Amino acid sequence: MPPGSLKAVVFDLDGTLIDSAPDLHAALNRLLAGRRRPALTIEQVQPMFGDGAMKLVERAFAATGGEIAPTELAAMTDAFLEDYEMNDAVLTRPFPGAAETLARLGGEGYALAVCTNKPQTATIRTLACMGLADYFQTVIGGDALAGVCKPDPRHLLAALGRLGVAATMTAMVGDNANDVAAARGAGMPVILVTFGYSRVPAAELGADAVIGSFDELPPALLALS
Repeated sequence: MPPGSLKAVVFDLDGTLIDSAPDLHAALNRLLAGRRRPALTIEQVQPMFGDGAMKLVERAFAATGGEIAPTELAAMTDAFLEDYEMNDAVLTRPFPGAAETLARLGGEGYALAVCTNKPQTATIRTLACMGLADYFQTVIGGDALAGVCKPDPRHLLAALGRLGVAATMTAMVGDNANDVAAARGAGMPVILVTFGYSRVPAAELGADAVIGSFDELPPALLALS
């Protein structure tokens, strides 16, 4: 059994467990190049993450010459995802200590889940390629529930339903404001990492705890119990 009152942990994926920015950045620039748009730097792209693929594509086009029509945006998002899902593990890596900490938490009896706005297919593939899939009892991507993704708390609550654990006995671990909003809406404590892709410093988002490395996570969970 886990050492405290918390029994489960739900993780965000991009910017929390894995550094996927290089592959997302590369796929986005290939899409832009095909439309004769200028390339973006990875520093420009990182603040665009967190709200799903369509928002990422929309922001990239807005930053490189203007917005595109909704019908064209849908087609561009499909093209982006097709490219990205074929190249989503070229440069992507788990953040240092992620796998070891997941193994430790699982060994201590925590139930573990992923709740991400990344599409389900890409999420499953990426976790498998990173060697992280076996640590999780359930995974819910951004398109797994019709019209529901973070910051909607129902996204997290769906993960809890599959785990069979109450919100008061579960912590959310993420990197941005969507994770905080979803956790608060679901009635869960939330821990943020400082090394993610948030547009606002993690310490300013009102989380219950902020950590700078994965070895800080087990004691932070215990402190919240």
